[in-house]
Amino acid sequence: MGMNVNNAVDKAYEDKTLAELADAPVAAIQGISEKMYQDFFKPRGIHTIRDLANWKFVLWAQGIVNLATTEEAPAVEEPAAEEAAAEEE
Repeated sequence: MGMNVNNAVDKAYEDKTLAELADAPVAAIQGISEKMYQDFFKPRGIHTIRDLANWKFVLWAQGIVNLATTEEAPAVEEPAAEEAAAEEE
């Protein structure tokens, strides 16, 4: 089964394989203009889609989002019986 990434990339890249897209310029992604690349991504050393995917902030964000679904609420500690009695007095 193939994956259609046509909605994620500019028209010029729609016929590329995923391997080719990984090494394509970050501006190949729809919504990332050449100006955005020059002003934001290039100064940060992000030149390709692979660079973007491996950028530490993207990895951190993905980790947080993925782990958020498995997070358990912290246990609420009940005060010790002596502390509760002292507070009532």
